[in-house]
Amino acid sequence: MSRYVLRFGALGYLAFLLGLPVAFVFYKAFEHGFAHAWHAVTTPEALHALKLTLLVAAIAVPANTVVGIILALLLVRSRLPGRGVVNAVVDLPLALSPVVVGLSLVLLYGRGGWLGGLAGHGVKVLFAVPGMVLATMFVSLPFVVREVVPVLREIGTEQEQAAATLGASAFTTFRRITLPAIRWAVAYGVVLTTARCLGEFGAVAIVSGGIAGRTQTLTQYVQASYENFDQTGAYAASVLLAGLAILTLLAMTVMRRGDRSS
Repeated sequence: MSRYVLRFGALGYLAFLLGLPVAFVFYKAFEHGFAHAWHAVTTPEALHALKLTLLVAAIAVPANTVVGIILALLLVRSRLPGRGVVNAVVDLPLALSPVVVGLSLVLLYGRGGWLGGLAGHGVKVLFAVPGMVLATMFVSLPFVVREVVPVLREIGTEQEQAAATLGASAFTTFRRITLPAIRWAVAYGVVLTTARCLGEFGAVAIVSGGIAGRTQTLTQYVQASYENFDQTGAYAASVLLAGLAILTLLAMTVMRRGDRSS
């Protein structure tokens, strides 16, 4: 009896906490029909916000994937001085509020900041795509690292040492031995990083300015639409974000099946 109470209690908690709010958003988005919701997310401002969101993610995800793999290798395979500090810094984005991240970038690249002079040389960071990419990369950095590190520790170094003994170069060893062993961990990290990049709001809102049609991401479009009493637009854009999240989860499911079959 207690087993069923725990099961239904956990499922009820998830339904109340996650299912009900998401279902309400879907209901409100299509309350006046599909055509009305479709029109709301195909306006020039909404399409630009979607394209900008995908562009930022398309830059931040590959960059964090490469850097994440390198950091994981440094933390596990090398005797890097201060590894404890590096390990703590990697987790910093998980502890810091995204708003603090955005503010720190404004202070760094803004007028009077250490790197504020870049604007005078034609390098515009704040209120432009570079600043949005930097903010997104910051908040999504840990995911690939945290997925790859435990797998590297589990597989050990025996095969890599054997390859080196047979004369394989470091790059060949990584490409033929290490990367195939960590590929699913990297894939999981990429999925999580993508989801984080698509849904980022706080840090990007600080550095972008949220200018409609220029520096407004889809999450900012949701907020702006709601504040302008365009509830259908806000709910429809939220459904679009939810759809992207669902596609991300489906990708993770496919990867897990591939992992089990490999």
